[in-house]
Amino acid sequence: MRTAPFVFVIALTGGLVACGETSSLQVSDGTGPSPQLPEPSKTLIPTVNIAPAIGWPAGVKPIAAAGTQVTAFAEDLDHPRWLYVLPNGDVLVAETNAPAKPDDGSGIKGWITKKVMGRAGAGVPSANRITLLRDKDHDGIAETRSVFLENLNSPFGMTLVGNDFYVADTDRLLRFHYEYGDTEIKSPPIKVVDLPGGPLNHHWTKNVIASKDGRKLYVTVGSNSNVAENGMDKEEGRAAIWEVDRATGNQRIFASGLRNPNGLAWEPQSGSLWTAVNERDDIGSDLVPDYITSVQDGAFYGWPFSYYGQHVDVRVEPQNPDLVAKSLKPDYAVGPHTASLGLTFAENSKLPAPFTQGAFIGQHGSWNRKPHSGYKVIFVPFNGGKPTGQPIDVLTGFLNDEEKAMGRPVGVVIDRQGDLLVADDVGNKVWRVSAVK
Repeated sequence: MRTAPFVFVIALTGGLVACGETSSLQVSDGTGPSPQLPEPSKTLIPTVNIAPAIGWPAGVKPIAAAGTQVTAFAEDLDHPRWLYVLPNGDVLVAETNAPAKPDDGSGIKGWITKKVMGRAGAGVPSANRITLLRDKDHDGIAETRSVFLENLNSPFGMTLVGNDFYVADTDRLLRFHYEYGDTEIKSPPIKVVDLPGGPLNHHWTKNVIASKDGRKLYVTVGSNSNVAENGMDKEEGRAAIWEVDRATGNQRIFASGLRNPNGLAWEPQSGSLWTAVNERDDIGSDLVPDYITSVQDGAFYGWPFSYYGQHVDVRVEPQNPDLVAKSLKPDYAVGPHTASLGLTFAENSKLPAPFTQGAFIGQHGSWNRKPHSGYKVIFVPFNGGKPTGQPIDVLTGFLNDEEKAMGRPVGVVIDRQGDLLVADDVGNKVWRVSAVK
């Protein structure tokens, strides 16, 4: 395996200094069904451009699109990453962060990675908790909160089927008994299936969604590396979406070659499964665009051997031309290094036009691009079950004038009132975007 040297410029003060090349294209050039894909950049020093996490100053909040407004639904949370809305309208938030990954933090590369994550706001211990937020008077602010589940292991995705509540921990899929209106769960978990974890566990977040008939569960499992530099033996079952049978716990790989899939949602017109995927790093500020795509059963989407269809990544050894020939091109690019994580469709949304038919995407923001990309929530219009046109900004202003991160959006959901909720893991808030009355 050949990989670009992981070299950084370290200031005498011990701080990390932005280094590497600069983008020659706009983020919009790497967006849409046919993004521009320049030649890979072969610089000695990879681009490192971190937006230091500082949190929100008093009285400051993101900027909402015209016709909408933003308020804080909940504050003073502990690294909120993912959201789920229960049938009675209660909102669940996974307060979570990366688990211990001793093999991913070894050597100079591991040391630098820890420094990068810490500066970007991801270095805090995981609360390992799911918190329930209840807006009793429907005024758009959660008046009460309770610990719904605790003592988990870096939980992320959540879904409810009947009375079965599922949580995707970093290393296993768990099931709990839930009764309508419960504010906490005290019953012991039942393991449905083990998920790839362990001491490396590079992309640790696991998401879960249920099929419309409730018979199947779909679970995202990210890769254990950037481009398989740790060896393909470390990637077994990874870079994939699993299909799990609820009745038996049997699982199979539904789709593969997806470097780091996170968001999962059912497109309301076509009924197809869509995912948001983070693509690879270290070949330039303009490569590779993250994307959203419909997910075909049995399909292969390129990782690690190729990107955005059949563009070969020459860093990967040995090559696999047979798999490259089968690689599907994603449906829609959402910009290079935007770290697009959250995904939900506008079904049941009461936001005004143009946010009535399409997908909301939470973009956590870049570290491997100069200038920055992401750090906002966007909306991709759909028509006939397919993306159409350019993305529209929904929520911006997460970076201040000094390019420091006051917040970083992650999970997005539509609540029972038709408003958009956004988890902000640096601001430690859940934002609510609603129509201007």
